[in-house]
Parts: sequence; structure tokens; C-alpha cells
Amino acid sequence: MADPPLAKESIDLSALNRALEEHTIEIPAGVAEDGTLQTVHVVPLPHTPAPNPAVIISQADDTPSQGQSVPPSRGVPPHPASAPLLPDPSGSPFYGARSSALKKFDQSLAQTRIASTATTPPMSVAGIGNKVAKPDYSEAKIVLALVGLPARGKSYLSNKLTRYLTWLEYSVKVFNVGQLRRKKARLRQEQEGVKEDHGAAFFSHSNEAAMKKRDGLAEECLEELITWLKKGGNVGIHDATNSTRSRRAKIAARVSREPNLVLVFLESLCDDPAVIAANVALKASSGDPDYKNMSREEAEADFIKRIKQYEAVYEPVESFEWEGWKDPKGEAGLEDPPEEREKRRLEDVDEAGLDSGPHAPKKALVTKEMAKRVSYLKIINVGKQVEVVRINGYLQSRIAYYLMNLHLKPRSIFFTRHGESQYNLEGKIGGDSPLSERGRQYARALPSLILDNIGDAPLTVWTSTLQRTIETASMLPYPKLAWKSLDELDAGVCDGMTYEEIEREYPEDFANRDEDKFNYRYRGGESYRDVVVRLEPVIMELERQENILIVGHQAIVRCLYAYFHNLPQADLPYINIPLHTVIKLTPKAYGCDEERYKVPIEAVSTHRPKPPTEPNGGDGPKIIEPKIKPSARDYYGDK
Repeated sequence: MADPPLAKESIDLSALNRALEEHTIEIPAGVAEDGTLQTVHVVPLPHTPAPNPAVIISQADDTPSQGQSVPPSRGVPPHPASAPLLPDPSGSPFYGARSSALKKFDQSLAQTRIASTATTPPMSVAGIGNKVAKPDYSEAKIVLALVGLPARGKSYLSNKLTRYLTWLEYSVKVFNVGQLRRKKARLRQEQEGVKEDHGAAFFSHSNEAAMKKRDGLAEECLEELITWLKKGGNVGIHDATNSTRSRRAKIAARVSREPNLVLVFLESLCDDPAVIAANVALKASSGDPDYKNMSREEAEADFIKRIKQYEAVYEPVESFEWEGWKDPKGEAGLEDPPEEREKRRLEDVDEAGLDSGPHAPKKALVTKEMAKRVSYLKIINVGKQVEVVRINGYLQSRIAYYLMNLHLKPRSIFFTRHGESQYNLEGKIGGDSPLSERGRQYARALPSLILDNIGDAPLTVWTSTLQRTIETASMLPYPKLAWKSLDELDAGVCDGMTYEEIEREYPEDFANRDEDKFNYRYRGGESYRDVVVRLEPVIMELERQENILIVGHQAIVRCLYAYFHNLPQADLPYINIPLHTVIKLTPKAYGCDEERYKVPIEAVSTHRPKPPTEPNGGDGPKIIEPKIKPSARDYYGDK
């Protein structure tokens, strides 16, 4: 005998939901004794967009009714057709249902899965992936003039800042007066056979001929810097001592003639004897051409004399640098213009300049307005204390914040990818898969390797929030911190696919990514450029910390590695970072020393070489082995 039709109001949705969680069901009033359940359809509610279906319980004749609706977040969520079906010992392929009523409900829901899937992808992933354009920084124009005695870390600060801003895609260049001096001296020796003496006496303030020559070099360097900024640069760093108000007045007067340039002084003060002694020793032993053919002891003694020459005339940067000031030698001064010229724009000041023509002024005059708005950063003992005065705007603030996080303490930074994962074995990208058996072997071997290198020194371990990095770090006996920012590059709709599947399913995406891997953004996902931006807080914290081990992912380690070695963006996505390898970086004054430790546990290679750029294939795919510059100072600016 057929069951009579039942009213839709008789279904208890709360009981049904509880039953789904508990895999059992008690037949409520309105359900026939043989367990027959009304048909369930998934259809859009009136005025509800198709991608947001709701569950409607209707009459048995499959006609949708105005029955009670349940939002997907509270009722039975519609599953995509591709969702895996869990096996069940009782014979039902659906969710392990134990009662006949729930099995029938599962079956009817499974039949509606295709209908419940949106017919078009969301707008965020529609179409092929796109290439991310470089940010427009064309309006950012800063002259960053360094100030400080020799051996106070000025070049260290300029190199670190250059590396950071370049990594963030600003155009940055250092114009080092010492490099220009040595280059000109070398050229003169090659052409004329004359070897200039650049010993301590050359830097004496009482040596007028040398003073004139050094001022000329500083001005030439500044002109090169300004010309470079006008051609599209963002931050030009004038790396010199700039130790007197007179010298800084000339810089301020010259920059004031360029309406789009901003001047910021960066002063490095240091009275820590240990830091000064270390810098002096580095200078004397690092191959400085000024001390060629000298013993280390002679070089140190001469360099200390040079420092004393600068100390005799040194004037620190002040908040009101030139207010009421007159240069004792008459080379520069404070302009006090007549009343009718008080409101004149700075760029129209005829007297403030360094023109070399016949009518050039003899003084580098500083206007009252310039004297009132000196912007500067004062770094004391390499970050132990920082003064920030009149720093305005996004880029200036970014520079200040970065410099505030630096320190000189000896430390090591370790990078390793997670152990080999199940997805690595299957050739799939992304996902959150567990480690393979060999990956677990690597996790067990990692603690002894790190302990051998770090000894009793403190260490903190950073991982991503994905299980393969957490599992790799689980046996390390150190404090651990999981960063969401360290998660692998998001592959969007391609997550969990192999490269062969991506090439087959999304051929245009595959080709576009091979063409420009750094800028290509997966549809619904990220590009390498996006990852660089995401990692900026990690970089800031890395600069603050001491010994750190990062257990990360291929794209993440590539980006961080490129930052510390100042590698070009075009090569960044192709840096070979193999599995089961620990990379140890030791920051130095002018770069990083690197050591690599390969653990003898086999693992698959997940590296895809850079494809050939020529149509006929050229020389074939290329594996980018990073060209690491030695952590030594460049004394001529040739590198």
C-alpha cells in the first residue's frame, strides 16, 4: 500500500541536522514507518543569486513549494559534484549514514550536487590570470644625505636600505663620494702614472687644496644623483661624511632648486668603542686601496688619524640646522632677504645654488624657510636610539621604520623547506598535505643538524600555518611561531593540480606564467610580487631578531633568500631551493655569507627550470643558480 503524501510542515529540520552529525535518526512525526522521506531539492530562493543556493523541502511530486528555507551555513550545505564521497562499512557510499531514512536523504542530496554548483566561476577567478603591474612610484623623489664620522656604519646603513627598498621595487642607488675619489685616483694613475696620496693628511681640514678637491667630489656626486633622480630614480643616497653645517648647507641649497626633490639627512652617531674598533679593523683588513702595501697595524693607525681629522670639525645635525648661523669661513650662510622677497618660492631663489658658471654665487645660501624645515633621522649606536625629525609621507616613514629595526648583533638565519610532502610525490602544487615517509625522516634528522650549528645559543623557529611545515618543525626543541604570512604562494583555482593538469585545463594561464613568472597572478590566487608585499612584516621582524630558523615553502624561501642576497626579480622565481637542505646565512657589513647543508635523505625535485625565451627553444630550460656577491666592500663602485 502506497504511503499517503505528507505535509511539508511535518519535517523537523533541527532533528535532521543533528542526525547528519550523529549518523543516526529517529523518525519524526510525518515520516512513514518504512523510513520513506520526502524528496529534497536544492534550488535558489526567490531573489537569491544562483551561487548562493538554499535548501527547500518540497512535496513528493518534485514541485518546489514555499516550504521552510535553511541557509547553507545552518542547514545541509550543497557540495560540489567533485566532492569525494566517504565510504561506509554499512554499504552506503554517503557520509556513513546508518539509517535507511538518512541514506535516502543522502542519495537524494547527492543527485542535486551538480544542480547546486554555480554555472560560472566567481568574478574573482573568471578569465585567465593576470600580470600584476609594478606600482607607480614616479612621484617619490628623495635625496638621502648621510652624515657621520668614518667607521660609524654609514655605508652599512645605506647598503641595507638599498637592499630593502630595491626588494620592494623602488629604484634606489648609492652615490658614494669615496668610491668616486678612488676611481678618479685609479684613472689618473693609469693615464698619467701619478699615484695620489690619500692618507690621513688628505682629510685634514687645514689642507686647503685637499679640502677643495673633496668638496668638488661631493658636489659632482650630488649632481650625478640629482640627474639620476630626474631620469626616474626614487631614492638617491649621498654617501659621504657631510660632517659640517657648511657642507650640508651646500647640499640643501642645491636640492632646493629642484621643486620635486625632498632632502632628508641620515646621521649615524656611535660612541660604542667595540663597534668603532670592529669597523676600524674591517677597514684595515678588507683590501682598501688607500692602504695598499701597508701592514694591518699601519693601516689601522692611519685610519684612526683620519677619524681624528674629522672629529676636530664635526658638527651634528640639529633641528634648526642653520637658524641664526654664519659659516666661520664665509663659504655658506643664512640668507636674510628683504621683506618683499620673503614669500618667494624656494625654487626661484637665485642665490641658493652651486652653479659653476661665471656668475655663480660664492656662497651656498640657505633661506629661512629651509632652515625651519630640516628633515633628518639620527641613528645612535646602530639602532639603540633613534631620533626622527620632520619625517613626512609614506616613503620617508617607511625608511624610518626600517632603519629603526636594524641591529649589529652577530646572528645566523636558517632557511629550510618543509620535508617532502605527499603532494610533492604526486607532483601537485599548493594544498595542505602531510609529509611523506621521507619527509618525516627529514623532520627527525633536522634537530641534530641545527644543534650542531647553533650550539647553546637561543633560537626561534618560524613556520607557516600549513601542516607540512609544522610537522617538519615538530621535533625541534626551540620556541615556535606560526606565521600566516609564511604560507605558500596561493595557486588559486590551480591549487592541488599538477603542472600537466594546469597546462591541459588552463593553457593560457600556463603560457602566461612561463612568460613572466614573477608578475603572473593565478586566477583567484597570488603572484610572486604579491608574496613579496605579504612578506614585508616578516622582513621587518627578521631584522629585529637574532637567531631564526624558518621552515617554509619553495616560493617563500625564494623571496626571503632574494632579499638577503639582493637578487634580481627576474631570477627570483627560478632560484633552486631543494628539499631536505638547510641554508645558513650570516649577515655581514656588506652582504651575507652562506653555507648549505644537504641532509642525506632522498627527495623529489620540485624545481621547474626557466623556460627558453627563444622560439626555437634556444639552449633549453635553465636552472638559475644564484650569483652570490661576496660579502666584501666595493671600493670603486664597479660591481
